Amino acid sequence: MNGMFVTGTDTEIGKTCVTAALTHLLATSGLRALAVKPIAAGQDWVQGRWINEDVMRLHAASNVPLTHAQVGPLQMRTACAPHIAAKLEGVVIDRDMLLAAIGTTAALADVCLVEGVGGFCVPLIPGWGTADLAVDLGLPVVLVVGLRLGCINHALLTAQAIRARGLSLAGWVANTVDAAMPYMQDNIATLDAALGADCWGHIPRLTDPQPSLVLPFLNPQRVLAAFSKTM
Repeated sequence: MNGMFVTGTDTEIGKTCVTAALTHLLATSGLRALAVKPIAAGQDWVQGRWINEDVMRLHAASNVPLTHAQVGPLQMRTACAPHIAAKLEGVVIDRDMLLAAIGTTAALADVCLVEGVGGFCVPLIPGWGTADLAVDLGLPVVLVVGLRLGCINHALLTAQAIRARGLSLAGWVANTVDAAMPYMQDNIATLDAALGADCWGHIPRLTDPQPSLVLPFLNPQRVLAAFSKTM
């Protein structure tokens, strides 16, 4: 499988925004590119069906014909930690099924981005979580750092956890969560020096985080160079 695993310093810090933008960038570079969110918790009833907003965004960013089920093979309605949502809804999180679904969908494209759920170390079933999913896939990791107070600690701990599992940190993206964060540029400079990976961009707080509006804040040369190493 060619691609990368996208994780973040926490939940609600812009993983889907970044994953969709990266997918769009790869697609516009001439590659068949798609994104998968294997586990998605939280759905809304819209126009007669249950949808997950993250799955919808990733589906729209891909240039390979896919169903929503291919993009999000396991979607649950309750917006909470996935293992809790699964228990509430009587859903079985099946490791082999998820890995098979990801592999089958990824085979349809030149490159695939796999977006995790929450932060890097989220439990799914006893003895297996999102960090283990990343290890099973064996993909380089992209870290989305949500810029807000405490992000340096969260980012360094996440990078440490990634490398402790034998995975490479291919790059990281700074995404503004708190637009009023003091000393934002100083925080970014500290992260750039400490993470030991290229920064692919700094995304400001956007009212409409569509991929085409995010792309101007990413460094396409660094992104495409990193992905070329996986192919």
